[in-house]
Formats: sequence, structure tokens, C-alpha cells
Amino acid sequence: METKYIFVTGGVVSSLGKGIISASLACLLKARGYRVTIQKFDPYINIDPGTLNPYEHGECYVTVDGHEADLDLGHYERFTNVQTTRANNVTTGRIYQSVIDKERRGDYLGKTVQIIPHVTDEIKRNVKLLGKTGNFDYIITEIGGTVGDIESLPYLESVRQLRWELGQNSLCIHLTYVPYLKAAKELKTKPTQHSVKQLQEVGIQPDILVLRTEQDIPVNMRKKIAQFCNVAPDAVVQSLDCPSIYEVPIMMHAQHLDEIVLRKTGVVPQGEPHMAPWLHFLDKMHGATEQVNIALVGKYVELQDAYKSINESLFHAATYNDRRLNLKSIHSEKITPENVGEYLDGMDGVIVAPGFGQRGVEGKLTALKWCRENDVPTFGICLGMQCMVIEFARDVLGLADANSTEMDPSTTNNVIDLMEEQKSVSNMGGTMRLGAYDCRLTPDSTAAKAYGALEIKERHRHRFEFNNDYRDRFEQAGMKCVGENPATHLVEVVEIPEKRWWVGTQYHPEYSSTVLNPHPLFIDFIKAAVAYRGERLMEDFAESKK
Repeated sequence: METKYIFVTGGVVSSLGKGIISASLACLLKARGYRVTIQKFDPYINIDPGTLNPYEHGECYVTVDGHEADLDLGHYERFTNVQTTRANNVTTGRIYQSVIDKERRGDYLGKTVQIIPHVTDEIKRNVKLLGKTGNFDYIITEIGGTVGDIESLPYLESVRQLRWELGQNSLCIHLTYVPYLKAAKELKTKPTQHSVKQLQEVGIQPDILVLRTEQDIPVNMRKKIAQFCNVAPDAVVQSLDCPSIYEVPIMMHAQHLDEIVLRKTGVVPQGEPHMAPWLHFLDKMHGATEQVNIALVGKYVELQDAYKSINESLFHAATYNDRRLNLKSIHSEKITPENVGEYLDGMDGVIVAPGFGQRGVEGKLTALKWCRENDVPTFGICLGMQCMVIEFARDVLGLADANSTEMDPSTTNNVIDLMEEQKSVSNMGGTMRLGAYDCRLTPDSTAAKAYGALEIKERHRHRFEFNNDYRDRFEQAGMKCVGENPATHLVEVVEIPEKRWWVGTQYHPEYSSTVLNPHPLFIDFIKAAVAYRGERLMEDFAESKK
């Protein structure tokens, strides 16, 4: 069948959940046997979110081919089990860069370069890029921002043109907000009407409306919205707040969103989507009664989306271990040797988050020392793993000034150092090891047992590495380097085997955990945390019987 294109736009306010709706629809279409992928077009002028502060944009997600991407791509992968690439996330910066490069090369033959047609043609080219592979039946394109944003206009104009060019092979889903005014005790439809009117003013008529709401919208009100917005009554779907984002696909299917999309793109719906594995996950999620207490130590914990993939990976793992995740976020800047016990006592496991820069590092080191000495299951990711190495070097190897040259360029014990080939690179976007790399694990290590394999491939996002000059000293003192890149011998995984569970990874395993394929390291970490919790409960019970 010909590739079908679905465009998802948003109105009224941002952060309504276009990414979740897009991912949920993709999940349903994939469960019906269609080949589906999703792409995100972001209106900001940055080339990618790699240099954006988490306070600006939340988590920076990394695709297998090393592209730094919007965090919505994490949702796409978690909901669909389909890996994304550079082609799945495009920014205005990349569009303009490409147009300017073409102009400098003379591709436009001396013509005046304009928004229309040159920028819009470049947007359209990127929209259809994935379709040219022939690998997908449906391509869902999420347009970032909201209707009415100046920076979104070139994208909307491109969508308008594509709707005409693609005909029945395309449709537009518009996500908008229906607020509930507590004082008036009423749902208000005017914001939605105005949002659709703005979309119509740029030449796009939505085929389907998804209404984001905290209150159930009566049928009569939905019919009114359909009438005022020129949308079929059965194509007005509500998206109520859910306890979990993973319930949204089921809620969308209950309102026949997937069937509406199929019919409107000329496909006759047949049967039901195969959602049994997804429903199994939801059953375990709802059935979990006992909890597992995990502390996340990082310097961006006050931001909801800064560690989004870690949070979701922990949630997947807890669910498959039949536990409710009780995640305690701890700001690493607040941790001191005097109060660390107050923060971490009672935790079943501790995860030390990735990051960049000096701020909050000493708190991470303090937390790791406490966890190591109290033998609490501990998981360090990227900078978290590097902090494990630094703390061990200082406290066990006796190298008092051990550090990363990122934190202290003058340290005499640079146990973490910049990769040699990066020392002459000054462009900030070019100094990272990004994307999926091979890793070979040591047989019988904790990591190898968790993976059930010795050859793995994981995604990276970092500049600094374990300094192999110190490797023998670490191994002799009890910290084992159990994972390395087979080509470069760079250390990827460290462990202390004598501990209950003490693993640090230079890579980011959280990027590849999905609902249907939870990451084995997170599964094993939570399993160890549950066992540790059981040990303490048994000790408490035995103590009470004395």
C-alpha cells in the first residue's frame, strides 16, 4: 500500500501531549500489523537539543545513529518498539542550515531564496524522506509548538501543501484543550473553536479533533464542537487525564481513533489490534501492591522531564517485578556527609544520574560512598558511573585528588579523562561520543548475567572516559572493568562483585527500554532492590520477635 501521512498539530497551549497521542496512535496501528514510524518537527532554531540546557528542554534523547533529539522520540520508541534515527527529528535550525548550504553551493541557480518555496520545500522533503524508504505504511508527523506561533508557520504551510499533494493519503489530527472553569463549573469550548479557526486560516482543515481535558466532555458538547469546527461528530475524541500515559492507547482505541484514521485514509478496518502484550503490562501495573523505594540522585531532579527515560525505565522494570515504583528524587547539591544518611536510609536502591559539569558532583560522590559502605544496590549511569570511579579512587585507592579532567583539568590523578581524539576539538557539538556502540561483557559478571549475553550494543552521550592507565589498580582493589568496546578497549561497565548490586555504565541503557522490552539492567537492578528490601524486612521481623 502507498505510504499514508498523518500530521498532528496542537492548539491553545503547549505540553498538551501531542507526543503521547502520536505514540498511542502508532502503537495501535502497529498492533494492527501496519508498519509505522513517527517524526517530530521542532520550530526552534537550534540544530538539535544537544546544546540546550535541561531547564530549557528537559531530557536530550539520543537515537541509535547518534542524533541528539527531542524527548518525544523516547515516547515514540517506548510505545512502538521501533528505533528512531536522525530522520525522525528535524528542527528549524537544520532546515535553514540545509537551505543555506544549498544556496552557497549554487543549487538555486542564483534565485532569491525565500520561505516559500525554498524553506517549505525543504520541510516537505524531510517529511517525505522516511516514506521514500518504502518501509512504512503510516508516517506520523508531529508539528511542535502551537497553532499561531510565528516559528510554526512554515511547517503549517508545508502541511497545507502536502495535504493537497497527498490527497487521501494524508490527514490532520488537531489536539486542543477544553478547560474546566471551577468558578463557573463549566467546560469551555471557545479555546478549541478559536484554535481550529486559526488552523483553518492557514488553509488546514483538521480531519480529527482530540480534546485534552480533565473532565468528561458530554456527547452534546462534542457534537457542538464538531459542528463549529467542520469535523464529523464521530471524529471528535476526548483525551481525559489518565493515571498512567500507558493507558492512553487503550483509551484512544475505546473511542475508535485507530479505526477513524484507517477509514479516512482509505483503508477498511479489519478485526482488532493485537494488544495482549500491552494489556499484560497494564495488568501487572494495576495488580502491583507492594512497592520498591528507589532514590534518584541528580542535579536536575526538580525538573519533571530532565531524567524522563530513566524514570520510565525504572517504572517498566518495577512493573515487571510486580512492584509499584516509589521514586524519591534527591538533589545532589543538597547531599552532605552529615545528612546523606537521612536522605538515603530506607531506600531499596539508588540510581546516580548522568549530567555534565561540576555542580552537584560532590553530593553524588558522597551518596556513592554511603551506598558502597552500606552495600545498597546502586546503579550509576554515564557521569554516575564516572563518579563511582572517582569515589572509589579517592576512598579505596587513596588517590585524594582523583577526579575527572572535566571537573578539575589540573588533577594529577585523572581517572576520568577526555578521549585523546577529542582534545583538539573546540566545536561543542562535535566533542561527544554519540549513538550505539558495541560492548563486550565479561562472562559471569552481573551485567552479563542480566543481559543473558556477552555481545551488546548500547547508546552513548558523553565526552569523557575511564582512563585505562589506572585499570589494573582498580581491578586489583576490587572494582572490575567488566564491559569494554571491542574496537577501542574503552571501559563501558564497572562493577564491584562483592557488593549486592553495584554497576556503573558509561552508556545510557535508559534510551532502549520500552514497554514491551524493558531493559535487562533495569530489571535486574530492581530485582536486587526488591531482594534487599526483603532482607531488611526479615531482619526487622526477626528483631521484633526477640
